[in-house]
Amino acid sequence: MITENMAAFFKAAGIVAFPLLAFSVVSLALIGERLYFWFRVNQRQPKVMKDTLKIYRREPATAIRKLKQNVDLPMCRICLEALEWENPNPDEFRLAMESAAQAEIPVLKRFNIVFDTIIAASPLLGLLGTVLGLMTSFASINLGEIGGSKSIQVSAGISEALASTAMGLVVALVTLLFANAFRAFYIRQLAAIQEYSGQFELIYRQHQQLEDTKQKFYATA
Repeated sequence: MITENMAAFFKAAGIVAFPLLAFSVVSLALIGERLYFWFRVNQRQPKVMKDTLKIYRREPATAIRKLKQNVDLPMCRICLEALEWENPNPDEFRLAMESAAQAEIPVLKRFNIVFDTIIAASPLLGLLGTVLGLMTSFASINLGEIGGSKSIQVSAGISEALASTAMGLVVALVTLLFANAFRAFYIRQLAAIQEYSGQFELIYRQHQQLEDTKQKFYATA
């Protein structure tokens, strides 16, 4: 029953139902991918980074192994990118962290352009269906011949106009809601990256100062 109603709705929407259907499939697929990505980041990253920052003070090698085990998280990739440099000074380490963070931005904003395109194009396709449906209705009207098959064609044109408009709006609204949620996650993630980067940089500075102190002590001993 539901399948028959959906088929009738798509048939009523006319030719614009096909691109709108394609938009809806693409939108749902990308929304699913982004939901999985942000769920993984929000659930795991805070704990991983807190543990890593705590461990790095005592055992840097263990902390690096933990980062490598969670390389699918943005902040872990940023830290590993900075630590790949051989004995960087604190200023070089900060620049490496900033460069790595900039490289992660496209990953965090992934598919935003596609979402914006679907949000903008879906109502326009619905409007195109409205125009085509009204054109069909007006083409079927002949003065003095209202009734019978002519009235059926007029009704079909009006149904196409209404169905295509509704379909375009639904696709755009659903995509817009999730796209805005992903933008909010992105803004929060930028703040988290700045916080964790600052903490990691401070711990690295303290570790380097301790190592320098040890070297000077052994050199004078």
